[in-house]
Amino acid sequence: MKIINASIPDSIPLAVKVLREGGLVVFPTETCYGIAADAKNPTAVTKLLTFKGDRHRQVSIAVNSLDMAKKYVDLNAVAQNLYQNFLPGPITVISQSLKKVDPRLESASGTLGVRFPNHSYALSLIAQFGGAITATSANTSGKKEPYSLKDWQKYTIKSKQDMVDLFLDAGILTERPTSTVVDTTLNSPEILRQGEFFLPNTPTTTKTSSNVEETLEIGKLLTKKYLNATLKYPLIFALQGDLGVGKTQLSKGIAQALGITDNVASPTYILLHEYPYHTPKYHGIFYHLDTWRLPDSTEIESTLHLSTLLKAGNIISMEWAAKANSQLTEYKNSCLIIYIEIKEKEESIREIIFTVSHPEWT
Repeated sequence: MKIINASIPDSIPLAVKVLREGGLVVFPTETCYGIAADAKNPTAVTKLLTFKGDRHRQVSIAVNSLDMAKKYVDLNAVAQNLYQNFLPGPITVISQSLKKVDPRLESASGTLGVRFPNHSYALSLIAQFGGAITATSANTSGKKEPYSLKDWQKYTIKSKQDMVDLFLDAGILTERPTSTVVDTTLNSPEILRQGEFFLPNTPTTTKTSSNVEETLEIGKLLTKKYLNATLKYPLIFALQGDLGVGKTQLSKGIAQALGITDNVASPTYILLHEYPYHTPKYHGIFYHLDTWRLPDSTEIESTLHLSTLLKAGNIISMEWAAKANSQLTEYKNSCLIIYIEIKEKEESIREIIFTVSHPEWT
């Protein structure tokens, strides 16, 4: 593997030469270091997929303009709006593929993710290459996204490092969450992974649970969907619903998504439980709290010291959150808050209604 300083004049021409020969290039983006291969070259894509390891998801491509994107995907009105109003930026827009890239980069349903990065070096690389390159992060499966050469070498085994032909070293990048992934092929756009960028006017969503397992699964899915945002913000699940409706079960799902194996019990009488968690990419403390026994909302700060818990990486599941409405309103500018109401429709049927409050759009 050759390592060169990305600031030298011939770094991009050298990278273009490697890409055209079917090689792999690690390059800087506005999120983390990405790994590039010629999206049309089957040999290069095979090498990329082997490097990444266990790949069960589609691999995005990177373009440098709306016009280039149109060569690879069919842009509906929703996608056009994203490109025209929010890009370039840290968003991956999923559209129907026009079958111009190696099919292994697409999903099983024929969709393709496209990145239009807001990073001058990445855009210059794409422009000089003259076509789409892959836009996946340069980590191997399950490992930490790299923000420096040292970071990448630490978390990438030697045999995988040897698969990379060129590393374009731009120094230490600012640690930011990876891109927000938006599927535009549905009736309304759906965020599949929350990154640093937040789309405005998040609609209310309703899911139905017919048993405990389904409630747990909803808790897990919501956590995984927004976990990436905890690199920048504290995450609060504000739960409301009658006794026995499933608030604690949903909190157990949150804990399971974080890899917490401790028994997560209702904190009604203890008021607050804390569970440290650590994954290869994320770490912090999961706080499970209950305001039921507090006489009034002022006790939330004086007794639970809620403001001290609000640090990036920390996740809070708050049962009977309505009592904390004033505090939640105050924290809208600094926390990602998921408001969840659970209603009993029948004896075993629960309606779980949630909406998301993003700091950028308060």
